[in-house]
Amino acid sequence: MGDEGREGEYDPDFAGFVAGFKGLTGIDLALYKEAQMKRRLTTLRQRRGYDSFASYFQVVQRDKELLAELLDRMTINVSEFWRNPNRWEVLENKFVPEMLQQKGRLKCWSAACSTGEEPYSLAMILARRGALAESKIVASDIDDNALAKAKLGVYHERSLKDVPKAYIDAYFRREGESFFVADELKRGVTFVKGNLLTDSFDAGFDLIICRNVMIYFTDDAKTLLYRKFADALRPGGILFVGSTEQIFTPAQYGLVPADTFFYRKMTEADHV
Repeated sequence: MGDEGREGEYDPDFAGFVAGFKGLTGIDLALYKEAQMKRRLTTLRQRRGYDSFASYFQVVQRDKELLAELLDRMTINVSEFWRNPNRWEVLENKFVPEMLQQKGRLKCWSAACSTGEEPYSLAMILARRGALAESKIVASDIDDNALAKAKLGVYHERSLKDVPKAYIDAYFRREGESFFVADELKRGVTFVKGNLLTDSFDAGFDLIICRNVMIYFTDDAKTLLYRKFADALRPGGILFVGSTEQIFTPAQYGLVPADTFFYRKMTEADHV
């Protein structure tokens, strides 16, 4: 059977780790899909030479580098600019102009922003329309390492493979294999640490982008998050989700489909 236990079987070693990790960081691993998370973390601890989660946790509590590595592995920072380009084109050509017509400055949130590609993609769109300086983009993530990389704003060429050339020319400086984000974009994005499942959210957002994160949460956690996102949007505001994260019953959250993977918060007109 090995030290992992059978799939779905209660494992006191892992359960103790989950409880300890929550006490140490405030992050509740029980809200993530257990089999998936356990496999990922088992691989990590075994690579580091620990034969149990208990022994691994004893060291993680004292070793900041091990804790940072664990957080990085847990949050799976896989991101790129303009991910699913046709969806970003819809945001750029349909929703952003629509929102800017209604009001000149936008309040936006990139939730679980990872290493910053997503909020910087949005910043480019707003900058090109002359709306970035007056607008507000908040970008949050639970991972300090990811946020540090995001603030640095330096990316490998492969991260930019889907970015339109006009944007690369206007908003990046190339040095060898590295691309540096323009200061204009860096000034336009505020990066903050945040836990989606436990933190309270600000309100009145015109746009919330949360993509390719929900797949790691349980159904209960997803329900909680969709409700919190809907409450954080202004009436008529847009929620932009990932390509594997379609909301099947948006009305229960006060949302209506606006386009593929875009949802609009209901207004009074929707209730008539």
